[in-house]
Amino acid sequence: MSAWIQMISDDEASGRLKQLLDEARTPHGTVDTVMRVHSLRPETMNGHVTLYRSVLHSDDNKLPFWFLEVVASYTSILNDCTYSLTHHFMNVRNLLRDQPRSDRIFTALKAHRPEDEFAGKDLALLRYAGKLTTDVGKMVKSDFEALKIAGCEDGEILEVNQVVAYFNYSNRLLNGLGATTEGDVVGYYKEDG
Repeated sequence: MSAWIQMISDDEASGRLKQLLDEARTPHGTVDTVMRVHSLRPETMNGHVTLYRSVLHSDDNKLPFWFLEVVASYTSILNDCTYSLTHHFMNVRNLLRDQPRSDRIFTALKAHRPEDEFAGKDLALLRYAGKLTTDVGKMVKSDFEALKIAGCEDGEILEVNQVVAYFNYSNRLLNGLGATTEGDVVGYYKEDG
């Protein structure tokens, strides 16, 4: 694990911090740097892990998890957050299980051209994600209406809105504390499922 900020290891943790570190463990059994950077203020870790799991891992979501991870990755590209992009595009790859398509998606997102790989509702949602990330102060009702015209349901719009909002928070947390993936198991999902 690596970051500019002091982080408390599992061996040094006790009490509430130890409990929250255990609750923040990934399916791999590890605590990623994105959560461990909170170790000096454990309750912020509690809030962070709760928000993260509700946004990206809720069974209530209607959009496919791989697409929500694409939204996460695009937001992270626009914010130049290598940490989140590394983790969450690995999730795209593991969930999509289509290497050529994953490669095309990655290339399109890195070029800021989601239209090269997406169309219709998915493209509208990615354009919304882009504007919400880079021009949040210029959001207008017609941005929302364009999503409705593209066939998005309000719940789907909310899902993308929350992924974008979460990653704008997380990207700033990670970049602002100098977090790297050193010592992390990259990606949330195990490769076998």
